[in-house]
Amino acid sequence: MKTLRIATRKSALALWQAEWVKTRLEAAGQPCELVTLETIGDKKLDTTIAKIGSKGVFTEELEALLELKEVELAVHSAKDLASELPPGFEIIAFGPREEVNDVLVSHKEIDITNPLFIGTSSTRRVAQLARYYPHVSTTPVRGNLQTRIRKMEEGACDALLLAKAGVLRMNNADLIRFEFPLDKLTPAAGQGSVAVEVHETLTEEIKQRIRSAINDEVAERTVLAERAFLHEMNGGCSIPVFAHAKIINEAIQLQGGILSLDGLTEIRNEQTGTKPTSLGKLLANDILTAGGKDILAGIKKGLE
Repeated sequence: MKTLRIATRKSALALWQAEWVKTRLEAAGQPCELVTLETIGDKKLDTTIAKIGSKGVFTEELEALLELKEVELAVHSAKDLASELPPGFEIIAFGPREEVNDVLVSHKEIDITNPLFIGTSSTRRVAQLARYYPHVSTTPVRGNLQTRIRKMEEGACDALLLAKAGVLRMNNADLIRFEFPLDKLTPAAGQGSVAVEVHETLTEEIKQRIRSAINDEVAERTVLAERAFLHEMNGGCSIPVFAHAKIINEAIQLQGGILSLDGLTEIRNEQTGTKPTSLGKLLANDILTAGGKDILAGIKKGLE
């Protein structure tokens, strides 16, 4: 049987994700090997993601390998994928979701009710903190998890604002000091799930082999709903758009919304349905007609 080559970034968390996929495939009898590389998002650590300006900050280089047939699949954090993939690419599987909440991690004891200096490079998180925790300040902190923790310990900030999923997967649960409620810091679309991307030239047989070993139906339905919402909102890394879906009695309950960059204006709503893509579009239409279009226009005008 042909050995499948798996493209992944070199960070410890990306390698954890790729190794998880590799282990699942090998358990199903499929030989695999990892192919590692750095993306533009890994190299430009002195610039925020929003200012780099690429929709594929952490994915473009991996997609190039897929298109050249130098690898058969690429593994990503689902939240890093652009809302619209380049032509010829598709996501064929989502791994089971870890907890989706955002958390504060720190090497010291902290109190969220007190003024804090929090490290984050996420436009969404900055806006949400400004709205719900206006007494805290933020500073951009880039790099892999270990690098950001080191910067924090050296005095760059009091705490880091991170996805709980990555913190748990890197065995840093002991550093978690506060877990944000989902009705305040609603996560990015896809947060907590691993996504497998392939090029359309890959054979259907191999696609199905990968999918049967990796895909989690609950993760797939919820993340597809969130991504449909993100796509309809035209949300990128410079837009504070958020979405979270869960399954209740076989139906998908999707909540999502958008904030102004300063956090002063927020439009959020929720919808329930059974078809992920239709549900995401329906909720996005609700948000856009309720004032989301104006927020988007203001943000884009400010970025010109």
